[in-house]
Amino acid sequence: MAVPERDVERMLAGLEPFLRPGTYVFARADVPPAGVVPAVTVAEDEGLTVVCTREEAEAAGLDYGFAAAWITLRVHSALDAVGLTAAVSAALAEAGLACNVVAGYHHDHLFVPAGEGERAAELLRRLSGGGARPG
Repeated sequence: MAVPERDVERMLAGLEPFLRPGTYVFARADVPPAGVVPAVTVAEDEGLTVVCTREEAEAAGLDYGFAAAWITLRVHSALDAVGLTAAVSAALAEAGLACNVVAGYHHDHLFVPAGEGERAAELLRRLSGGGARPG
C-alpha cells in the first residue's frame, strides 16, 4: 500500500482531480432511507446529514439544500497533512466557488456548486500543474 503524502507541494502536484458524474445533494434524515446509498454521512447534534445523488434524494422524498458536483482528489494525502485543504479552498474561493471538503481515508472529496464542477476541476488541474499555492 502506498504511503500517504504529507508534503504540500507534492500533494498539490499530484492532485489529479476527478469529476464524478451526477449531482449530489446534502439532505437531512434520521437514517438513510431505503434506496439511498450515501456517499457521505455526518452525524451532527441536529441529526444525520446524508450526501447522495439528487435522484436518490428525490425518490426517497428527502428535502435537500445544497446541490453539488463531486470532485475526488486522487492524491493519497495523509489525514494529518498540513496545507492541502487550505491551498485548494483558497484557489476555489479566489474564483468565487464555494467548496465543502470531506476527507476520506485515502482521498479528499470536494463538493462544489452543481454546474461548476468542470470549472472547479480545471482550476484544480491548473493548481496541480503549477505545483504552487495560490496567492
